[in-house]
Amino acid sequence: MSEKWWKEAIVYQIYTRSFYDSNGDGIGDLKGIIRKLDYLKYLGIDVIWLCPVYESPNDDNGYDISNYYGVMKELGTLEDLETLFSEVHKRDMKIIMDLVINHTSDEHKWFVESRAGTGSDKRDYYIWRQGRDGSEPNNWKSYFGGSAWEYDKTTDEYYLHLFSRKQPDLNWLNPEVKEEIFNMMTWWLDKGIDGFRMDVINLLSKPEGLRNSERAVSTTDKYVFDEDLYANQPGIHEILQEMNKTVLSRYDCMTVGETVNVTAETGLLYTDGSRNELNMIFQFELMGIDTGKGGKWDVVDWKLTDFKEILSKWQKVLHGKGWNSLFLNNHDNPRAVSRFGDDGLYREKCAKMLATLTHTLEGTPYIYQGEEIGMTNAAFKSIDDYRDIETLNFYREMVFERQKDEREIMRLIHRRGRDNARTPMQWDGSKNAGFTSAAPWIKVNSNHRYINVENEVKDENSVLNFYRKLIKLRKENPVLIYGQYIPLLEDSNRIISYIRQLEGDCVLIIMNFSKESSQFDIKAVPKYQEAQLLLANYDSFDVSMAGDFVLMPYEARVYRLQ
Repeated sequence: MSEKWWKEAIVYQIYTRSFYDSNGDGIGDLKGIIRKLDYLKYLGIDVIWLCPVYESPNDDNGYDISNYYGVMKELGTLEDLETLFSEVHKRDMKIIMDLVINHTSDEHKWFVESRAGTGSDKRDYYIWRQGRDGSEPNNWKSYFGGSAWEYDKTTDEYYLHLFSRKQPDLNWLNPEVKEEIFNMMTWWLDKGIDGFRMDVINLLSKPEGLRNSERAVSTTDKYVFDEDLYANQPGIHEILQEMNKTVLSRYDCMTVGETVNVTAETGLLYTDGSRNELNMIFQFELMGIDTGKGGKWDVVDWKLTDFKEILSKWQKVLHGKGWNSLFLNNHDNPRAVSRFGDDGLYREKCAKMLATLTHTLEGTPYIYQGEEIGMTNAAFKSIDDYRDIETLNFYREMVFERQKDEREIMRLIHRRGRDNARTPMQWDGSKNAGFTSAAPWIKVNSNHRYINVENEVKDENSVLNFYRKLIKLRKENPVLIYGQYIPLLEDSNRIISYIRQLEGDCVLIIMNFSKESSQFDIKAVPKYQEAQLLLANYDSFDVSMAGDFVLMPYEARVYRLQ
């Protein structure tokens, strides 16, 4: 397996507006990130992933870009961004930027020209269609609810938007669009960035004819959400291979593509090094384990055996060919400790166990800001405290249009809403968590009084200091990066265990994914002469592995076997 710097890196995702406010306007900014770079270096971070900071009217918090070459005024200036690049590189770290090229803002100059008239030079930059039988061109449903088409009275046609109506989809069949985007990517790489995280990258290619979905239409909604028609369409791999050849191959850069609706087998098509597309992808098969047929708001119970089956499949299929990205939360998903574990009595133990999982598998680990201190979901009492467009659309549709029980809808928002991950970073226990001196753009989680960086830096046994030990362990042991993955106890509904093996080096990882004590069967482990405990999230005297032993709730252990 080829060695690459991006395989050995630890990535830290920054949601800028919630990270640190340097100027007292309640919004995190670029200068705020610069002030906290030494903290990231202290943590052991190699790469910063910066969520969108481009010019944007902020309909979807920066994922609606109105100028790819400018910086959002409330976050800073282009000079601030260039200073950030320089300061990151001074600390021997790298930085990648979000690349949002499935759609732009409807305020982007391209779209302003495109909607001016059917004869506009930019008309074909976007996807326009005439209506059908007095209605939309097809029955597609947007990711954010409602029709994926918006009527434009100026030209009596509809434009496609798979997300917000203020995020019209680009037409990637137009060679001028490709040229514009490739030139823009080159411009940023020449500025000194080290790669891209590519937003919904496998949606770029649209199916021929934009046909109706044949899935059943519900009695309450005439539009159909059908990712089989949105994602992985013919032509997508040709687009990415052309992007790689024209732009990416000219730089020693890192690429990670956000890809929806992929399996391990289709994921390999994007990440197989011989195909020259992407270095790695974010896949959501594991993240969708608690999602029912009705979509993300249809929350269902999950079993650990199913969790392990998905995890193992991706580890095995990509081994030696592609590369995994390892994450359990991000800006679009709830906090991992609240979603997959216990954010109450066992919060600290659970946060450490989940970190052990993401840092001992094959792939590049991603830490989402605050994850390293065990931040949790924030259950705001009022819908007025939420800012996310997806959440607000869901509430409006369910409560006002369908007359659903508000308490039940708020319960779902508390579990799955994107703002759970977007509350301000908790730096200390002061009024606004040390994030800002003003009223923050979104409320701070009330538990910041005891869950914060200041407290955890001082505590040798904190979640933060466990992350530091874990990162150091991974960097000092190539087996944890490049080693083969061998699953153990695959039928257990409480324990996740596996071996990482590289030549003569063998490391055993054991985790109790339960708030109950669980017995570990030593017979599951291949024969060994000696077991050396490398890291654990409990202070335990029983670490010899001389026989079966009991794991405490959410206990994690890492051993070297000889």
